[in-house]
Amino acid sequence: MPPSPFRVAVLASGRGSNLQALIDARDAGALPIELVLVASDKAQANALRRAEAAGIATLALDPKSFATRAAYDAELFARVAAAAPDLVVLAGFMRIIDPAALTPWQGRILNIHPSLLPKYPGLHTHRRALEAGDATHGATVHYVTAELDGGPPIAQAVIDVRAGDTPDSLAVRLLAEEHRLLIATVALFAARRIALDGSSRVLLDGVALATPLRLGADL
Repeated sequence: MPPSPFRVAVLASGRGSNLQALIDARDAGALPIELVLVASDKAQANALRRAEAAGIATLALDPKSFATRAAYDAELFARVAAAAPDLVVLAGFMRIIDPAALTPWQGRILNIHPSLLPKYPGLHTHRRALEAGDATHGATVHYVTAELDGGPPIAQAVIDVRAGDTPDSLAVRLLAEEHRLLIATVALFAARRIALDGSSRVLLDGVALATPLRLGADL
């Protein structure tokens, strides 16, 4: 009997370009996953429209319908759990998640963030990199923990900062690398080669990573 497909749920709040990259890679046969759910906190999120077009189950859950953030997150992740994913991917999901909701998913939930973490957690990462005069910029796929953008990094993509770059030009150039990075990292999960040891050590094939994997060198 062939192994069951690796099941992935995606949470997104916006346009869904990273989701589309996963869909395209799946459809091309380059990523052996089953996308079982795309959920959003915004009913009008384009990510939901992309999922619908691809025949993926969707969920729009309005935070305003819940008395507290904890109550919302508990219901959201109960719905996610009902889809039985092996991995949850936050792809532009613009909410801080309640720690109690995250605990059962430790080691099975990741995020893609547009900076070379631990630099620039949070928002406006491209502007902050330019203001700091950084020579390089990039994106990080990391495990999600209760600390905002603070979970153990798994893999990174690095680009050079060019003279004359603006936050917009940097964002555009980085986005293609974000897509490649996310696909490559999810592929490692689908091959069951990546694991979290305890709360801080990332293992590749059972060996702890000293530094995050690098797109173009390790991936």
